[in-house]
Amino acid sequence: MKPEEEKKPQKMVPIKSADGDPHTFFEAHKKVYPRSIRGYFMRWRWAMVFLTQFVFYVIPWIQWGDRQMVLFDIGARRFYLFGMVLYPQDVIYLAALLIICALALFLFTAVAGRLWCGFSCPQTVYTEIFMWIEQKVEGDRSARIRLDNSRWTFEKIWKKSLKQFLWIAVSLWTGFTFVGFFVPIRELGAELLAMQGSWQIFWALFYGFATYGNAGYLREQVCKYMCPYARFQSAMLDRDSLIVSYDPARGEMRGPRRKGADYKAQGLGDCIDCKLCVQVCPVGIDIRNGFQYECIGCGLCIDACDSIMDNMQYPRGLIRFTTQNGVAQGWAKSKILRKVFRPRVLIYTAILIGLSIATVVSMGLRQPLKVDIIRDRASLARIVAGGKLENIYRLQVMNATETAQNYHIRVHGLEGIELIEGKSVTVPATNTVGVAVRVQIPYGSAGSGSHPIIFDVDAESGQGRVSEHSVFLVPR
Repeated sequence: MKPEEEKKPQKMVPIKSADGDPHTFFEAHKKVYPRSIRGYFMRWRWAMVFLTQFVFYVIPWIQWGDRQMVLFDIGARRFYLFGMVLYPQDVIYLAALLIICALALFLFTAVAGRLWCGFSCPQTVYTEIFMWIEQKVEGDRSARIRLDNSRWTFEKIWKKSLKQFLWIAVSLWTGFTFVGFFVPIRELGAELLAMQGSWQIFWALFYGFATYGNAGYLREQVCKYMCPYARFQSAMLDRDSLIVSYDPARGEMRGPRRKGADYKAQGLGDCIDCKLCVQVCPVGIDIRNGFQYECIGCGLCIDACDSIMDNMQYPRGLIRFTTQNGVAQGWAKSKILRKVFRPRVLIYTAILIGLSIATVVSMGLRQPLKVDIIRDRASLARIVAGGKLENIYRLQVMNATETAQNYHIRVHGLEGIELIEGKSVTVPATNTVGVAVRVQIPYGSAGSGSHPIIFDVDAESGQGRVSEHSVFLVPR
């Protein structure tokens, strides 16, 4: 290892107590310089970066007919999702989605720990992007350490400036894209170029600043100190959950040796103490010290260790995804996998699949028509010409399709009941129209009191049919 790559002594911050005695309360932060590595898990990591960012950056630009394919229009209180238009009344689907996400989190954590953190979390993804930019501009791990420890020279100034420029550009574009999910992104671009829309500018800058600060500077500190998942994950793990683990029975005692040497005769294990697993870790931990809550399960230490094992011609798997029971009892892979798919995992899976299917089916069968019935409280009931008893209602007809619809209204439930006014209504696309409805029955055909009736609202095009219950009041 080069001298500049060696760990510096960690500085402790002394704080004096009331009686003047110095005490050390916490350790000063030491910047982590992750080393780049190639391997199976790094390829998966970058595959998830490309997948998540393709979804995030591209989807707002895709059109569906004459509108944005995915748009959460908070101002109009409408959510456009592919061919569906969702309203605040459809909050049940949001609740179902949140429950599905929570169950998925429980399931994935029970199976394989912090897979979400290591491969798909926005903090992980953007940190990886920002570190890639840093590596391309400032060089590999050794070069970055030298650059940070050197005096300010022209080389250091232009490299740091270029890195900051690229970081800020990615952050601002990310903030702009994020706001583009809530405001039509093409209109948003025109407004921002014209410096219009104060709240859009604020949120684009706010989200951009959060990306810049979290991915550029806080990095692993967000995972270690700010993210609550790191703290409560232990409640969802057990000794049969797959986690990144070091095999001490095989690796100890650690120590350097020549390639091809009979290291077992020297009392050494397979670990050559190269510390490459520490250097590639994005959170700066030593996995050889056992399971730690800071570990995000990215598997980069596995790639690093496997490359050393290949070079030394030792078997792979000194560091691997396995379970605590598997390491402690030396189980084979087949037994470990059988234990992984234990009753708890199978129950989570069954519930998750069932709830997901129910949600998808419910959304597929969802009626693109909603009707709310409001009674006229100014005139509960009255006798009109012809000896009829009349109630007045107001129907709020909501068209959840993206074409104008003509709806026919009918009523039944009492003898001789009929609609006198409000038999049809035309509602523009994704809009709501209120229509006054006069309902009459022959006087004396029903006793005094409240009588249930049913309003049927049918779309002329066949796209929606709703039956809503109400009551007809007959005075004494």
